[in-house]
Amino acid sequence: MTAQYSMASFLKGAALLALAGFVVKLLSAVYRVPFQNLVGDEGFYIYQQVYPFVAIFGIWTSYGFAVAVSKLLAEQHNSKHAGILSTASWLMAILAASAFAVLYFGAGMLAGWMGDPALSGVLQAGAFAVVFMAPLAILKGRLQAIGNMAPVATAQVAEQAVRVAVILLGAFAAVSYGFSLYVAGQVAIAAAGAGSFAAVLLLWRSYRRQRERPFGKFHKVTAKKLLFMSLGVSMSSLLLVLFQLVDSFTVYRLLEQPLGTEAAMEQKGIYDRAQPLVQFGILLATSLTLSLVPLIARTMQKKSGRSPALYASLALRVSVLFAVAASAGLTLVMPYVNEALFKTPDGSFALIVFNWQIVSMSLVLVLTAILYGFGKVGVPALFLLIGLLLKLAGNLWLVPGYGITGAALAGNIGLAFIAAALIWYFKKVWPLQFAHAHFYGWLMAASLAMAIAVYAYVVVIARLVPWSGRFEAVFITLTAVPLGAAVFLLVVAKSRIITEREWYIIPFGRRLAALQLALNSRKKRS
Repeated sequence: MTAQYSMASFLKGAALLALAGFVVKLLSAVYRVPFQNLVGDEGFYIYQQVYPFVAIFGIWTSYGFAVAVSKLLAEQHNSKHAGILSTASWLMAILAASAFAVLYFGAGMLAGWMGDPALSGVLQAGAFAVVFMAPLAILKGRLQAIGNMAPVATAQVAEQAVRVAVILLGAFAAVSYGFSLYVAGQVAIAAAGAGSFAAVLLLWRSYRRQRERPFGKFHKVTAKKLLFMSLGVSMSSLLLVLFQLVDSFTVYRLLEQPLGTEAAMEQKGIYDRAQPLVQFGILLATSLTLSLVPLIARTMQKKSGRSPALYASLALRVSVLFAVAASAGLTLVMPYVNEALFKTPDGSFALIVFNWQIVSMSLVLVLTAILYGFGKVGVPALFLLIGLLLKLAGNLWLVPGYGITGAALAGNIGLAFIAAALIWYFKKVWPLQFAHAHFYGWLMAASLAMAIAVYAYVVVIARLVPWSGRFEAVFITLTAVPLGAAVFLLVVAKSRIITEREWYIIPFGRRLAALQLALNSRKKRS
């Protein structure tokens, strides 16, 4: 970061990027619902089979690589910036060309491994989608390094908005004009390229003012740093997509023989309904807590002021709090949520099992972010690899006997191992007590109170509403979810397991602090 950018402007830009990231993740979780409604479970299966291939490259480059480039530029003198940018440009060109070659020329082989040769055309559409992700990563990294966050944030939101619009309009057109679901899948996958292209156009104007040559000399040492740094930054974000990739290669193939082709596709599509639900749960649990990670790094550099242990403990407690609330709440109303969003309640039990991954994944995201701040990348990466192998072994063992519920359970096992291993390693690096026993006691009490309230409400209201089917499911979802959230938060506020001062540290926590103060002041007056 150059001298012309103050810390205040840098933090303001970082907050803007965080807000843009929240909007992007929200759109990513939400668009799958109307898309599934348009193309059905079979069409959703087609899209989800290929989506991980494009998403892995996209997350690694436009997030991990962009952060790595900006970090390296910020750490080096201006005289070395040209060499870093030229190396980054060459490296991204090589990676993009390699990804294109694998997806385009290897489409037939990959589709065969997944058990559905018709997916080759969708994979080839994905090959074109990755092309514009490479320059986008360079542009983001350069602008972030000089503190020019506003165009990056705008481009992130525009990229996702264009992508979602192309997916939904393309799916609608394909279904309306009678094209095959595989054509709808091709359009949906290619939409990632359309979004990246739109973002590149937006950022190019800001980048052009720097008057730098994108291609020059290639430095191997710089390339290695960029590779390892980008993988370290993005490894936790890649985890859920890598689990989806394992499912793409195993679930359909393992279901096809006992169920038949069409039924196996539908079951995989039903199983993939869990993805937007889990993404939304993780978004709620981590969007607030990850904002505390920069505060941990800043306080560790200061000898006075608040302790970094306060922020680390708070991040983990709030993450667990909202993750348990999301998982428990979805468990209580899953059949209704499933039918309200996806037309039928099919596979609700498997989705209930799957949705508990929100807790483990939230812990993994927060812990890896803090450990990365310590420079600890290798050991967490090893844990992630072992968890991925456990997921693969679990699918091979459990799917033949238990279907999509077995696949969900395998994911739970893999993620639970990673979360437990990271907690153990974190304690070795930083012997910090996350929470006292009464925190977990009140967490269980809040969950139990929510369960009693929601169950009683659903039993009564299901007999009173005049509708049936999807209308009933929508009404119960829209009323039971806020009821459960209100009961949970009231118990948490009464218990004060998160203090008012701690709520004030968290973005948007002021209202919860005010509620907590009001509730407990009434208790004192009475």
